[in-house]
Amino acid sequence: MPRAGLNQQIVVREAARLADEVGLDQLTLAALAGRLGVALPSLYKHVKGADALTRKLAALATAELADALTSAAAGRAGEDALRAVAAAYRDYARRHPGRYVAAQRAPDAGDPDHVAAAGRAVGAIYAILRGYGLDGDDAIDATRVLRSALHGFLALEAAGGFGLPRDVDRSYDRLVAGLDVAFRSWPRED
Repeated sequence: MPRAGLNQQIVVREAARLADEVGLDQLTLAALAGRLGVALPSLYKHVKGADALTRKLAALATAELADALTSAAAGRAGEDALRAVAAAYRDYARRHPGRYVAAQRAPDAGDPDHVAAAGRAVGAIYAILRGYGLDGDDAIDATRVLRSALHGFLALEAAGGFGLPRDVDRSYDRLVAGLDVAFRSWPRED
């Protein structure tokens, strides 16, 4: 018998909290069932398995990240918007490390909520890039550059990969400043 009040949304939200605590790669249905106080088979009434849970968690995390990026970019343009979005991206990754990893997953075309959330996240980035005069294929390339640069920095930071005697916040600031220069001098498609 399922626990009273338990539904898919509650299961996914608790999975998100657990992923942030233990890491997405350590999230298991057994651990989640224990956390929710239900028998493992009871979870299958709400999610169809570990892959389905990860997909739902990715959709939730992508929506949260899209909200953070959209809010950060609102009313800003150019370098100001870029810095605000980079700060929001880093803040989300630090506050929600398990969810952040889940948000890196490309959306499943069969999940309209995940597709819509990914569209909002990319839309926030495209809006910034339009301020640099980038659109079309240039915006796609620049989006990939931005995401790769920020994610690479954050992955190294989370893994303790910065041991040199320099303030990491300053280095992140320099990365974002470098992206601003790159976007202002972007080579245009003919």
